[in-house]
Amino acid sequence: MPRMIQELKPFWKKIVMIALLVFFQSYAQLYLPRLMSDIVDIGIIQGDIPYIIRLGLIMLLVAAAGTLCSIIVSQLSAVVSTGFARDIRQLVFAHVQSFSLENFEEIGTASLITRTTNDVTQLQQVLIMLLRMMLSAPIMCVGGIVMAVSQNAELSMLLIIVIPLLTLAIIVISRKTLPLFKQLQNKLDKLNLVMRERLTGIRVIRAFNRTDYESRRFVSANSDLTENAIKVNIIMAVLMPLMMLIMNLATIAVVWFGAIQISAGKMQVGSLMAFIQYIMLILFSLLMFSMMFVMLPRAAASAARISEVLDKGNVPVAPVAHSSELSLGINKGHISFQDVTFSYPNAEKPVLKNISFDAYPGQTTAIIGSTGSGKSTLITLLMRFYDVNFGKIKIDGIDIRELPEEELRKHIGFIPQKALLFSGSIAENIRFGKQDSTMDEIMTAARIAQAEDFILKQADGYATSLAQGGVNLSGGQKQRISIARALIRKAKIYLFDDSFSALDYKTDSMLRSALKENVTDATILIVAQRVSTVLNADQIIVLDDGEIVGIGKHLDLLEGCKVYAEIVSSQLTREVPA
Repeated sequence: MPRMIQELKPFWKKIVMIALLVFFQSYAQLYLPRLMSDIVDIGIIQGDIPYIIRLGLIMLLVAAAGTLCSIIVSQLSAVVSTGFARDIRQLVFAHVQSFSLENFEEIGTASLITRTTNDVTQLQQVLIMLLRMMLSAPIMCVGGIVMAVSQNAELSMLLIIVIPLLTLAIIVISRKTLPLFKQLQNKLDKLNLVMRERLTGIRVIRAFNRTDYESRRFVSANSDLTENAIKVNIIMAVLMPLMMLIMNLATIAVVWFGAIQISAGKMQVGSLMAFIQYIMLILFSLLMFSMMFVMLPRAAASAARISEVLDKGNVPVAPVAHSSELSLGINKGHISFQDVTFSYPNAEKPVLKNISFDAYPGQTTAIIGSTGSGKSTLITLLMRFYDVNFGKIKIDGIDIRELPEEELRKHIGFIPQKALLFSGSIAENIRFGKQDSTMDEIMTAARIAQAEDFILKQADGYATSLAQGGVNLSGGQKQRISIARALIRKAKIYLFDDSFSALDYKTDSMLRSALKENVTDATILIVAQRVSTVLNADQIIVLDDGEIVGIGKHLDLLEGCKVYAEIVSSQLTREVPA
């Protein structure tokens, strides 16, 4: 919660204004019963009509001023709370962008969505209540007690019984609800996760006839959330009737003992009416406290969950290289892996062990190996989605950990294994790689990526709209647009993470030929499963169980690397390698 309070600093002027207006509003509410008491005890009893009219007009002015203050407070509170929620969402979103993949895996995508939306909304709702009630309630309570005592000190002794009873009820119920509210948010995460998996994996679910199973998962998660919510609301439902019961009993007691004092001549009717109103104001202020305590436990749970996100990823900044080194930056694209060892979090053994090789500009380096040998992990490390545990990865002699991530990645054209496209036109998806690219550059990149033919066959060509994820294109078409998106960057380094697997052999061959003709100065790393994709590479790296078991060209590895020979023999006929 303290972390969230710090984010209110930009709104301090409005909060001060709200506090002042709430003070005047509360003063007006406390002053009205006193005026009414004087009208009854002096004006009505003595039959002084001018006095009644004069105080009546004053009451109207005071009520109007209080109403105006209330309206302005409501407006300012809405501005502050919504602005605060906007800033928190932006802060969380911006912070999540710096997360490592490990951070994403720890919290989970579904939970991040819930924390950015539902949890922030909980804080917004509580803040608007705090601004409108938290400031008003103590003023009303203390002021009401003072005014009640000034009316009749003996009747005020009832407050010694009523206030502790209400306070005790609020404390007991809030203690019971706080852990339940924490569980409620976690169960909402789970429901969000199930729903997200159901929607994103709908094709697989239907292909394996698992619709009923997924429906049962959703019903289970939904029922779990519902049961928890019912349990919380049952407890909270006890509070309001209990508060009203105590308030009504207090009112009855005031009328009873007040009537006795009026009969004894110790109190006037107007004073009793004013005293009843002050008692109601005091109890209403405590009721406002109880309403806040209803919301505060859930808000506290939400604030803790948001703070958990903001506290993650705050790793110490890596030492910056000397200015003379950084001024050179990445200008060639020479990649050097030096004794790199890496393990995924909580893994039993390293996925890569003592990896050392160099990839040079103007050359193609291919990486091949069996499934799980660590091929894609090399690309992941080079992109700094994870950092190495031991060893170094250097580009043009600079350790990539000493480079800002933005500086590193702007020189890399990355084509992931699974093509991911965004809603929008084909041209917009290709331009995603370079925001200021011209139409000629887009068309050139598409031509090199062998995407031009199928794009021009579309009804709207490059203006063809894509659904979210590009589901209205085939796998090979999406992959070629993904490749064009990387090529348009004209980067120093291109990383193809098994990006040719969705292409037929002819398109694969044409694309590699086009790359060789048009991308002459960049360093190209290709992770591949097909031997045909790596045949003509300048350097082939063979991985087996996270270790390099061979480096060289195709024919050399065919003779000197048993693992590579087995891969070749499993894919190609003897005539092809010969």
